[in-house]
Amino acid sequence: MKPDKHPWWWVPTLYFAEGIPYFIVNTISTILFKKMGLSNADIAAYTSILYLPWVIKPFWSPFVDIIRTKRWWIIAMQVLMSAGFVALALSLPHPSAEVMASGHAPVSLFAVTLIFFWITAFASATHDIAADGFYMLALDSKDQSLFVGIRSTFYRLSSIFGQGVLVVIAGLLETRLGNIPRAWSVTLLVSAVIFAAVTLWHVFFLPRPAEDARRDNVRKAGDIFREFGRTFVTFFRKPVVWLAIVFMLLYRLPEALLVKLVNPFLLDSLADGGLGLATETVGVIYGTIGILGLTLGGILGGVAASKWGLRKSLWPMALAITLPDLVYLWLSLAQPANLPVISVLVFIEQFGYGFGFTSYMLYMIYVSGGEFKTAHYSLCTAFMALSMMIPGFFAGALQEAVGYPRFFGIVMLCCLATVAVTFLVRRKVDPEFGKK
Repeated sequence: MKPDKHPWWWVPTLYFAEGIPYFIVNTISTILFKKMGLSNADIAAYTSILYLPWVIKPFWSPFVDIIRTKRWWIIAMQVLMSAGFVALALSLPHPSAEVMASGHAPVSLFAVTLIFFWITAFASATHDIAADGFYMLALDSKDQSLFVGIRSTFYRLSSIFGQGVLVVIAGLLETRLGNIPRAWSVTLLVSAVIFAAVTLWHVFFLPRPAEDARRDNVRKAGDIFREFGRTFVTFFRKPVVWLAIVFMLLYRLPEALLVKLVNPFLLDSLADGGLGLATETVGVIYGTIGILGLTLGGILGGVAASKWGLRKSLWPMALAITLPDLVYLWLSLAQPANLPVISVLVFIEQFGYGFGFTSYMLYMIYVSGGEFKTAHYSLCTAFMALSMMIPGFFAGALQEAVGYPRFFGIVMLCCLATVAVTFLVRRKVDPEFGKK
């Protein structure tokens, strides 16, 4: 059944709204806490815990199905996230300049802020469940195919906005106001206003498809929980499931260590082993130029995978996701001040990651094939989030113990894990899978 609103009115804004809180929670938080004086060990540990809602979201997704409608969940979570951004802005502590400069501000100062970050993360993960389900209910199969590129594009734009534009705004406000906590509070309030405007837009322009109507929840609850039990059992009965889990946990091990320390490395002073960049410069280099590289790599990765198939893609993509990490080892040793050079190297690393990540996504689709493929894919995404959460938790403490050059050297050694799991799974993949 056709929706009562044309998809162009809501698909772009829905997926733009899906990305913003994710990047604020998982990327901007690391920059914010770095500028506010937390140590790298604390930043990596506490922001890695924020991945948890995405790890466990398959276990509460049935509740989104049996309680109210997907549209209701979308609006409710967007309202909650708008309020969450306001709460984050108002809960930021104002440590002294000396405490922030020390790089060892006590975590207790940020306890309330971390709670609001976690609530926002939970709402964001729940919104993901509802938004993806709503997309399938509100569009027929033809429109789903037509708009899949649109939703991906606007999700990427939200990444540039979240990791680039907002960070640049915060950096400019730091300079203008001369007050780091106030600058970030204003930035979060700006985010809240923009997100509230998008939420209001959806109140009026999200369609009300008949397929999203409330049903007999008591009967449906029993059916859904029985089906969930079956999907869980059948997932772990797949012939290659344990090898697949190892692959999903280890393929991105270098990136899982790297991602939590990239922004702190770019921001740290030369004396502390970093590059000493200003906040707004990091927003431009990593949050904009880097994301463009990531996007371009992902597009070309999709083209290559459709031509080669998954099995043939695995080796070149494994090399693409690992070897460019060398740029951070070089940057930590040379500590260049040349911004174009830094920008190009960040672009190369992110391009390689975008290209190499394609085979990871395609492998999850491969493993999820058969009965319950949607639910099995959701379980795969849980392992994907777990693969980032666990290494990230320890990354900061490791870096502080050995320094940036040795840390990035360890990241390169972890590339052997990517090579090993690629070697193991490649032999089990159907040579024709993924070919156009």
